[in-house]
Amino acid sequence: MHTNSYLRFSRKVILHHLSIYEGKDAARNAKAVKRKPAKGETKKVGGEKNGSERIVPAQKKPRYYPTETRPKKLVSRKRSFNGHAHKLRPSITPGTVLIVLAGKHKGKRVVYLKQLRSGLLLVTGPFTVNGCPLRRVNQIYVIATKTKLNIDNIKLPERLNDDYFKKKKTRKAPKNEGDLFESTKEAKTVSPELKEDQVNVDKQVLEAISKHPDHKLFTGYLKSIFWLKKSQFPHNMIF
Repeated sequence: MHTNSYLRFSRKVILHHLSIYEGKDAARNAKAVKRKPAKGETKKVGGEKNGSERIVPAQKKPRYYPTETRPKKLVSRKRSFNGHAHKLRPSITPGTVLIVLAGKHKGKRVVYLKQLRSGLLLVTGPFTVNGCPLRRVNQIYVIATKTKLNIDNIKLPERLNDDYFKKKKTRKAPKNEGDLFESTKEAKTVSPELKEDQVNVDKQVLEAISKHPDHKLFTGYLKSIFWLKKSQFPHNMIF
């Protein structure tokens, strides 16, 4: 029974269990272990049982050690998102019609204007056509179509940047002021600057659409909502 129990194991496993390493122990013991010399100063020590000399380390070790190891703080990706360079897909150029796939305006077709410093795309509906205002969209949530609008003559305001679209933080009242269970939500208001820029940009985009040879079809194309029917697959479609 003892010999048959090892038939299912290989020769290497059997030798390992029997503590036989095929002569490797002799070769391992033959090589002298080279230890790095300790950094420090050698001093003579008196006394017969104390040894002739000892090594005083150049840098003393700390007397106390922390009782627990604190985890290191990981660098957040949000902080480094604005720092690195953002590559734009070659299919996305100024004037390209994009299909938004996520968010409040998903399914709508918008006109791409420019790429901001953070890498987000500045797009518009226009608002008077399909209700999509000036907003930022990540390029991973859009589909670039082959339909394109000539917007070379459009002049965008310089203040349309990332700071322009950031939400302003409101100061929260301390706990001792008012009821703790009272929930007050402020109504969202659109700044007059955004209204002015929206009208200005939409006016220029609509002028560019009117100069398109198929301006009526182009306007209807922007008004239509993208959706998939039965047995339709996006990876097989040409936009």
